[in-house]
Amino acid sequence: MIVFKTTEEITEDFRASIVTIGNFDGVHLSHRHICTKLAGEARDAGAKSLVITFDPHPKMILHPDIRPFFLITTLEEKLNLLKDCGIDAVLIIPFSPDYAKTTAREFVYETLGRKLAIKKIIIGHDYTFGQNKKGNDAYLISAGKELGFDVEVINAFKVGEDIVSSTRIRNLILQGKVGEAAKHLGRWYNVAGPVVTGFGRGIKLGFPTANIEPEKELLPPAGIYAAFVEVEQKHFMAALNIGEKPTFADYTFTFEAHLLDFEGDLRGKRLNTEFMEKLRDIIKFDSPEMLKKQIAADVKQVRKILLKKN
Repeated sequence: MIVFKTTEEITEDFRASIVTIGNFDGVHLSHRHICTKLAGEARDAGAKSLVITFDPHPKMILHPDIRPFFLITTLEEKLNLLKDCGIDAVLIIPFSPDYAKTTAREFVYETLGRKLAIKKIIIGHDYTFGQNKKGNDAYLISAGKELGFDVEVINAFKVGEDIVSSTRIRNLILQGKVGEAAKHLGRWYNVAGPVVTGFGRGIKLGFPTANIEPEKELLPPAGIYAAFVEVEQKHFMAALNIGEKPTFADYTFTFEAHLLDFEGDLRGKRLNTEFMEKLRDIIKFDSPEMLKKQIAADVKQVRKILLKKN
């Protein structure tokens, strides 16, 4: 898959492509439905498939005062997931306050029309674009008749009765409902990061942990989770602790994983964690010994849960 970082980089063979446009944060089931359809139609038509997206996410530029706003995927993850859909290329448009002034007409006539001469665009049912969100499916259909491209609008994609959306998935993750979020993502939610030096309390308790510096801001709430951890392309069951350590009067944030059946040194390695299920909230124990007994019970429960999911 080719990645274009400006419209000027787009090569001649990507003119007359079939395209889609969106933020695609999470590349969830609805996004994948659109992108796999796009890739398939382009192949059948002998054309190229092109995804147009933005970086940073427009909300971070248009509404910097609204926090928290956390991304589900890093840019690298998003590109890899789009590649898995069979997409030929992605155009990443740098989004800035100046670019936000681009009108729907300017985008359609200059980018889609003059620079790309697109053959067709596929969009989600609720997608809007351009200054003040004046661009929508009706506008594209009207412009397409003039510029000679087709427009296909995809209906809302649902899991059960729920419409799949990035906003819903973010909320589910922030509520700790990681299993429900996975049903909408089409995969387990993951957070990766390098292993950093901790206080060594886990070793003293008999359950050594890898202290991870998470590369994402979007984290489930504090608690103990059953997770899979990827280490150099190998997967291990893990008990994951997010939050403070009130038993030790330590109220600094930690993100640490105890890997089951693992032996070795994880320092300096990059780990990828996949959230499976929340076990419990973090509580204060009267002594380290009581905490040790609870960790042993947690590990036993993690093994039971993950053996069913493996």
